[in-house]
Amino acid sequence: MLKQTGLVLLLAAFTASSVSGQDYQPSADRIRSHVGYLAAEKLKGRGTNEKGGRKASAWVAKQFKKLGLKPGNNGSYFQDFTFDKNKHKGVPSRNVLGYLDNGAAYTIIIGAHYDHLGTAGLFDGRYPIGQIHNGADDNASGVAGLLEFARYYVKNGEKEPFNFLFISFGGEELGLQGSKYYVANPTIALDKIHFMLNMDMIGRYNEERGIGIGGYGSAEQWPAIFKDVKEEGIKYFTDAAGKGGSDHGSFFVGGVPVMFFHTGGHDDYHKPTDDVEKLKAKEEAAIIRLGLQLIGNAMKYGKLTYVGEKK
Repeated sequence: MLKQTGLVLLLAAFTASSVSGQDYQPSADRIRSHVGYLAAEKLKGRGTNEKGGRKASAWVAKQFKKLGLKPGNNGSYFQDFTFDKNKHKGVPSRNVLGYLDNGAAYTIIIGAHYDHLGTAGLFDGRYPIGQIHNGADDNASGVAGLLEFARYYVKNGEKEPFNFLFISFGGEELGLQGSKYYVANPTIALDKIHFMLNMDMIGRYNEERGIGIGGYGSAEQWPAIFKDVKEEGIKYFTDAAGKGGSDHGSFFVGGVPVMFFHTGGHDDYHKPTDDVEKLKAKEEAAIIRLGLQLIGNAMKYGKLTYVGEKK
């Protein structure tokens, strides 16, 4: 009886460890939970220089630390900066940086901005001031994706041939301020970056449109990297442009190959109605799996060859 009981306990422990050992795979439940926190009313839209925005950045840093990422900026998870925007001078914000050191020569940057419109006070009347813009898709969905990528590369048990720097940018909605600051003040030399993957609004997958992937023309090797990549339930199309209205554009201008994930616009864009209930978390998890395939293929190359804008 004791032997049988011991065997049952051993099998149960093995089963539990096997299940927990797979917790690095993209999870719709975790994505929904992350977006639920970031897009909650108590964060009031994560506005730049608003309490909710500062709380969001601190929360991202906490998640990086829990996952086991090292601080990405000289012992700190934060990269503080200020910027001017129209009549607003010296607006404070910060990027959040988590680093996975694999002892490699080159680094892959994965990014997503954590800020949104907040209560719209810095937008000079473009949006209804005082109303909370929760920004579930824009861009809590991207931050959730960022955390899923980080979890995968920390916990999958493999030492990849590249380092990873995970950056959650501040001030994106006010003119890509965080990514512009990082490119001007990089913690890793830009010529040591393999490529930069940016996610902005990846939570509202439309099966008729599919997911758009930008930056396809920014490196010579992208066509070969994309060849035969498929993910069940997800269709995608590519766009050559490396520039664009999100943080990858700053890196492209800085001479870094880029890739940009975006599930497209919708009626809730930059409105108080961009709420977590409309999130498509299962589809977002599949998009992350698609991204893992592309990153895996890109890691087969020693260094991507940057291609700038054609004159």
